[in-house]
Amino acid sequence: MAPSSQYKFLRQAPRDGLSTAMQPSRWQRLHIDPWLTLFLILNAMLGLTVLYSASAQDVGLVTKQAMSFGIGFVVMFTLAQIPPKVYQAFSPYFYAFGVLCLLAVMAVGEIRMGAKRWIGIPGFGSVQPSEFMKIGMPMMIAWFLSRNPLPPSFKNIIISLILIFVPFILIAEQPDLGTSLLILASGIFVLFLSGLSWKMIVAAIAAAGIIIPIAWEFLLHDYQRQRVLTLLDPEADALGTGWNIIQSKTAIGSGGFSGKGFLEGTQSHLHFLPEGHTDFIIAAFSEEFGLIGVTLLICIYFAIIFRTFQIGLQSFHNYGRLVAGALALSFFVYVFVNAGMVSGILPVVGVPLPFMSYGGTAIITLMATFGLVMSIHTHR
Repeated sequence: MAPSSQYKFLRQAPRDGLSTAMQPSRWQRLHIDPWLTLFLILNAMLGLTVLYSASAQDVGLVTKQAMSFGIGFVVMFTLAQIPPKVYQAFSPYFYAFGVLCLLAVMAVGEIRMGAKRWIGIPGFGSVQPSEFMKIGMPMMIAWFLSRNPLPPSFKNIIISLILIFVPFILIAEQPDLGTSLLILASGIFVLFLSGLSWKMIVAAIAAAGIIIPIAWEFLLHDYQRQRVLTLLDPEADALGTGWNIIQSKTAIGSGGFSGKGFLEGTQSHLHFLPEGHTDFIIAAFSEEFGLIGVTLLICIYFAIIFRTFQIGLQSFHNYGRLVAGALALSFFVYVFVNAGMVSGILPVVGVPLPFMSYGGTAIITLMATFGLVMSIHTHR
């Protein structure tokens, strides 16, 4: 039977022991990928610029975000120095730590706005353990699958699905459906890239078609159902649940081709646009910089995703290829879900836009993922 297209992804890279006699470059000795670093710096600079405007020129907020970027880059460069074999050996322990933290959230977590998602640490603040699983999930599934021949057997697929659904259920119960779906996707992406047959993919889609109506009736909370209904008809409650989407689409449309200009946005500055510096920051960005600015941002995101995929293809081991490929696809999903949510083609699920929305934990977590990617690329 011919190998699947995903399995060819694993086979395109040089195999172990086939490294050339070329001397490592200066960047490789520093364990830094210059192109990926450049794209991340450009994204960070653009994010800080937009945050300054979207936060009503709150210098304190921008300073905190800049500090988060600084910490994030330090974390990225530090993690890039560690060989990927160390991450491979550490993966099951990190996954177990993340699951234990999620269980701790259920027991002693802090409740904010009706959700229990945080753990308070005296003298440090609060942490959101679900962020750990954004890295821990693909690392764990890649570790498990890379220990066995690929494509994976049916038994290993079932075990992988169990490992994926345990954190998914724990996070969905917080409730945090948006993050739980993103983490679910990151694990499924590893399975997909490992050579999952198309017959099994079609069967999984058919099973999802059966599960979704059941989840709608018995698993989703009332506010989650309302978000979907609002997506279909936001004008039905224009001053209530539909307000966010209506104002966001208004901001995007008013930007036109070239935008109103920096600091000239009205929807965000007059507080019509909700959460203009967090989840809906791309709407504020579109209003001020228009289609030209959004196209530039999408190009930067595309460059980050493309380079991460390229690093995955160049990896010398299955673990590195699976992790880098899954992280690239996960990053794409983060961008797509936020942009789709803000533009009214997806329900509002509270997913921040990578490196643009305000939030230190998310930035540091994303930088850590790219530190792992650079480690995969620069350690031969």
